[in-house]
Amino acid sequence: MHALQKVRRFVWGEIPESKTERRLLLKIDWFILSYCCLMYFTNYLDRSNVNNAYVSGMKEELNMYGNQFNKINTIFTCGYIVGMIPNNLMLQVVSPRIWFPTMQIIWGVLTFCTSAVTNVQQVYAIRFLQGVAESSTFVGTHYILGSWYKPGELGKRSGIFTSSGLAGTLFSGLLQAAVYQNLNGTSGRSGWRWLFIIDGVITLPIALYGFLMFPDVPSTTRAAYLSEEERLLASDRLKFERTKLFTHGTPTLDLVRRILGKWRWYACSLLFAISGEVESFGSNNLMGQWLKAVGGYTVEQIDYYPSGMTAFAIVSTLVCATWTDSTRSRARWPVLVYMSISCIIASICILVWSSPTGLKFFAYYLAGASYAGQATTFAWANQICADDDQERVVVLASMNMWNNVINAWWPLVFYPATDAPRFTKGMWAMIGTCIATLMATWLVWYLQRREKRRKLATEEAHDTKSIRSQLSEKKHSRESLAL
Repeated sequence: MHALQKVRRFVWGEIPESKTERRLLLKIDWFILSYCCLMYFTNYLDRSNVNNAYVSGMKEELNMYGNQFNKINTIFTCGYIVGMIPNNLMLQVVSPRIWFPTMQIIWGVLTFCTSAVTNVQQVYAIRFLQGVAESSTFVGTHYILGSWYKPGELGKRSGIFTSSGLAGTLFSGLLQAAVYQNLNGTSGRSGWRWLFIIDGVITLPIALYGFLMFPDVPSTTRAAYLSEEERLLASDRLKFERTKLFTHGTPTLDLVRRILGKWRWYACSLLFAISGEVESFGSNNLMGQWLKAVGGYTVEQIDYYPSGMTAFAIVSTLVCATWTDSTRSRARWPVLVYMSISCIIASICILVWSSPTGLKFFAYYLAGASYAGQATTFAWANQICADDDQERVVVLASMNMWNNVINAWWPLVFYPATDAPRFTKGMWAMIGTCIATLMATWLVWYLQRREKRRKLATEEAHDTKSIRSQLSEKKHSRESLAL
């Protein structure tokens, strides 16, 4: 039985001592993770479909040329940047149970609209608006997860959430291949157009589920499936992890001073601004572009083969998230080291162009490790900012925002579609990015340790002062009695 508990703790995190807390954790796992994962699944499904549609006929049908594919992704990223912080701050004002599904309905409708476009300019406009709506999901969910889960529970849940987005990418490629085989030409529509229709059909019912079942955050939840005792416990059990807990409220000038006066916003934003670009292998579908450019592969193969990289990304994310939660220190930095080293190896294998095709397949699949750092980095930021709810929401949003600020121009410079199949300067940029990620990781690790040491020293000084004060009072009392 003891061995079974060890396995359970490793796989699922700390086991609550009380039956009530175990029941609460089971409920929030089901209702929070089920909706957030399904929402993020459709987020990435609707986001990745352009990559798959491009190599499945959209390029030819819309007469796309040059770097127009990169421009589609850049314009989407611009919309993502515009919506990032406003969306996350809206979660402080509007119930997440309302805001999340509303944004999901908007991007679902826009996905339907993409199926009817007649030129690339229409795609540009739709993708910008879609970026604004979809920016509500990623950092918003990490804020929600940090509001409900303890540090020992957070890494695994963040990993499961991130993996659901990767599953959307994986499913999008498989779905596009299946749609192309079975629906291409049906009712006069191309297979890539049917992909957008099917994605929209999948998205809307999940939004309805969110309206009905999502529990908001512990301080505001009115979920019918939580008892009053469980609602109180949801808030109380996190107070042991936090020195102060800010609840929902309108952002103030004091919040700005509080954030800019600490190292957290700067260092965490820098870390993900850099490390997020390691995902360029997958976010720009470099493997799919390589297969299409070298020729000799069918449309179905071009859709199917990159799924191996996504599958390895899911495995890496889940294993790394599970491992970081199981360690006593909850150390997150080793995952970023693993990710960086893996992508340096992958880049070198692709740079050596005379290497066999099998080695290039290995390299692209190994590059799936680039996604392992995403869940870990946000779980790390949740831990660092756990004592201030409002700071946490801004830091999480800023991390993703600054990454997307770079991502808006990064692919145009280093991964233009015209560089396929070799992406030489992109591989050198990847190696540089990985080295910079290692440096930023060390910086955050060092600053967090310094903050902990200073906090401990302050607490010890306070305790020493308190003890001296008590001794002085006792001495004064004895002197008064002697008189």
